[in-house]
Amino acid sequence: MLVVQPEFNEHRSISDLPELLPSGALIVVNETSVLPAKFITRRVESGGRVEGLFLEQREDGAWVVMLKSSGKLRSGVELELHSVSGVLLRLCDRDGPNWNCTCDDPRSALKVLTEGGSTPLPPYILRARGDDIIADEQDRQWYQTIYADPSQTQSVAAPTAGLHFDELLLSRLDEIGIQRVPVTLHVGAGTFKAIETERIEDHQMHEEQWLVGQDSLDTIKKAKSEGRSVIAVGTTSVRTLESLPPMKEWPTSGGLHGSTRLMISPPYDFRLVDGMLTNFHLPKSTLLALVAAMIGIEKLRATYDEAIQSGYRFYSYGDAMFIPPK
Repeated sequence: MLVVQPEFNEHRSISDLPELLPSGALIVVNETSVLPAKFITRRVESGGRVEGLFLEQREDGAWVVMLKSSGKLRSGVELELHSVSGVLLRLCDRDGPNWNCTCDDPRSALKVLTEGGSTPLPPYILRARGDDIIADEQDRQWYQTIYADPSQTQSVAAPTAGLHFDELLLSRLDEIGIQRVPVTLHVGAGTFKAIETERIEDHQMHEEQWLVGQDSLDTIKKAKSEGRSVIAVGTTSVRTLESLPPMKEWPTSGGLHGSTRLMISPPYDFRLVDGMLTNFHLPKSTLLALVAAMIGIEKLRATYDEAIQSGYRFYSYGDAMFIPPK
């Protein structure tokens, strides 16, 4: 774990996190759970293979998916799920890069994909494996935080900063009195979309759903009122907290939920987040822009240069970066 300090960064281990946290710090984690959102189909008319990624199920039951096919797709095409015999998807209309489609199975998309989907691992992980075959049961376990809530299974990617935590580390944090509260932000495929605009503020930010329970709101409010540090685990936790309305508008019961298109980039004044544990992110990503907003662009460049020279592993299954409160 690389610890970002104003003068000289420190090279530590994730197991050192308890001693690096300020006394009384509050840790905020994203407890969303990853859906087995990847699926394989074949065209009913030709037998051609079509790969898919489930994004969401609308209120009318329609699926919103991303599809990859060697042939042209059009409305009315029927696709049969490879791993669930007899289940058909019918393409309806296209919305930008995504397709809306109906599913003839009366079950929810979650139940269908739990049976016939697979873990939506980032492509670079699959490429790195080469010919190695790993059972999807293992991937479902590995690509899931230890505190993920099964009732919140809607993400198509893991909030990967949370993958650094295991039972031992959580126990040590509990032992020294570090509080931990959950929030939820369901990670969408748009989180991987590269910034392609000349000006970062012109980037079209993706929409993601979030919710924060009342207990978490009360605990966060108390920590801030007492001057204790709020440490977010991952960029998704940061975006959830920074998407909340002003604290004076928080309810006393029922919690809060909503959607966000919040883009955090320099300059940015963080309202609730004092520090962050994160991974090393892809170039030209909104995640990298968020980190730059917290530590500054020049410090970001120097820190990433140092990480590369020191052999840190990047991206989803990579090493951690800890940004302590100032």
